[in-house]
Amino acid sequence: MGAPDILQCVEVEPQGGVPVGGAVIWLHGLGADGHDFEPIVPYLGLDENRGGVRFVFPHAPKRPVALNMGLIMRAWYDIRAIDLRRDHDVEGIADSAERIRALIARENGRGIPTDRIVLSGFSQGGAMALYVGLRHPEKLAGILALSCYSILEDSLSAEASAANRETKIFQAHGERDPMVPLERGRATHDRLVELGYGVEWRTYPMGHEVHPREIQDVGAWLRSRLAQG
Repeated sequence: MGAPDILQCVEVEPQGGVPVGGAVIWLHGLGADGHDFEPIVPYLGLDENRGGVRFVFPHAPKRPVALNMGLIMRAWYDIRAIDLRRDHDVEGIADSAERIRALIARENGRGIPTDRIVLSGFSQGGAMALYVGLRHPEKLAGILALSCYSILEDSLSAEASAANRETKIFQAHGERDPMVPLERGRATHDRLVELGYGVEWRTYPMGHEVHPREIQDVGAWLRSRLAQG
């Protein structure tokens, strides 16, 4: 079996010809696409004088989603039940994980070492960021998990990568999230802490969305993870 096709992506390069010194691979939520978080980049306040950052926003593959009456949409995996803790689409998760690892490898090929790459995601994309990031064999700069939950968490203890045991995680959630309840996000946080991961946990007065204060906090966290010199 050959390498997976590289997903189509929206890419935002540093302005003014600043050399790329780091990358953020940002995974969108169910039914969205790579354009969803593209507008957020200018509001993160990254100081490009300290090293340019490339943002990579891939489009998830299109697949039927059982929870949405089998409609075909962009999704990292099928969702079969409202209870996000069970009946996971193991094959779909494995397929998307391989494609995300291929994006990390492509950044490596473009001169960005893995420890200068942040893996980020929102909702279903955040679940994939945690799944791939915690199992990745090379240390990442950080994992950003927004309004999400864990998938296949029972296998994490056995599959976790030693290289990312110390990798910093920023996890944020809406206090009024009707899609992924706050309790689900908190349970994910608690499990990660129980396993020894360093997680910065924030909540915001919002639903299943992003908040202006959250954007500021994410920007500050990214600056701390990708600062050079």
